[in-house]
Amino acid sequence: MAAREDRSSDGWIRRPNVRMLVVASATLLLSGLLWFNYSAVLPTVVEDWGLSGFQAGVVYGAFQAGYLLGVIPFGILADRYAPRSVIAVGATVAAVPSLAFGVVADGVLVGTILRFLSGIGMAAVYTPGMRFISEWFEAANRGTAMGVYVGTFSVSSGLSFVLTSSIAASADWQTGIVVTSLLALCAGPLMYALGRDNPDRESDGGGLDLSLLRNRSFLAGVGVYSAHNWELFGIRNWLPAFLVSTAAVSATATPVATAGLLAGLVTAVGGIGNLVGGWLSDRVGRLQIIAVALAVSGAVTILLGALAWGSLAVLAAVVLGYGIALTMDSAPTSTAITLVVDDDQLGTALSVQSFLGTLPGLVSPVLFGAALDTGGFALAMPTLGIGALLGVGGVYLLWTTVKPGFGTATQVDTAD
Repeated sequence: MAAREDRSSDGWIRRPNVRMLVVASATLLLSGLLWFNYSAVLPTVVEDWGLSGFQAGVVYGAFQAGYLLGVIPFGILADRYAPRSVIAVGATVAAVPSLAFGVVADGVLVGTILRFLSGIGMAAVYTPGMRFISEWFEAANRGTAMGVYVGTFSVSSGLSFVLTSSIAASADWQTGIVVTSLLALCAGPLMYALGRDNPDRESDGGGLDLSLLRNRSFLAGVGVYSAHNWELFGIRNWLPAFLVSTAAVSATATPVATAGLLAGLVTAVGGIGNLVGGWLSDRVGRLQIIAVALAVSGAVTILLGALAWGSLAVLAAVVLGYGIALTMDSAPTSTAITLVVDDDQLGTALSVQSFLGTLPGLVSPVLFGAALDTGGFALAMPTLGIGALLGVGGVYLLWTTVKPGFGTATQVDTAD
């Protein structure tokens, strides 16, 4: 189901669709500032509160835990009711505890509770937003639209690091958290005032339909998304440490700052990867783009740990290109998920995808660390790269469940 006014091959550029895409993306841009604003000032918070590494990790993980707890229930709500309202309320729920974190948090207990509540609210923004976009765009142009939306999160993540740390450097870490939280607090009213649900939407979703777990195409898509997150979460957590270890970065006057800047840029250019991947998937084919992106990113991940990097210019060029490849499969994969399930299951399916697909991303950084302790980055990097390459096998499994021409078509075989 999509907007009736979006029937032609160039329908994605028509104003009602674009307006809703802009509103949803702006909402995500503002709300996404909350995800990493704590990470951006983590060293200062650790020093200020006297946290151990474990305690600092608990505060960080609380946001992820809240997100995982809320993502499926809010996906079901987005199916049953209008996603616009779910997103608007969720954005507000996410921002308020984050604002309180910057004002009243004074230690690990209060900080963990507030970050947990903020993560729950974020679960009502990101995935319901994908359902919202899917309702406004037909299959032929949905990949491009999804690329814009998902790419916004990459841009927001990079902006969160830069904005929060910059404000903290000129004031204090609490001010950095407060400012980004106040910006995020604008997201809910923006979505509610300027967004509108597709008038042709179907709202008869009644809950978690376990038939999803018998849909072979859906399960294969979730497997591909899991491989994507295995690599993405692992590298985003460990990339700054890897960069500092290279001869090119360690030779600079400020290795930590240089590594942080490069890591932030790699995260930000992921927005380009999402947009390019989504656009190409509408024109070349979804499965082809997903497979190529996973193969390229997996190969580069392995090479990063295997080669010596003496030139900063060469290293920067490689990792920036790598940042684009890392995210090129994300929007096509989510788009494929929307095409292999019934319309009234969209929100639930995307939420289950997000929940199951995020779990491997919680494990891969830990395995990476264990491999790093044993054999350095030459051994650790392949733990991520091989995971991405296995995702190419997942693409093959997805291909075996869909009918010929699936690339930009909606016909699939969802037999048990």
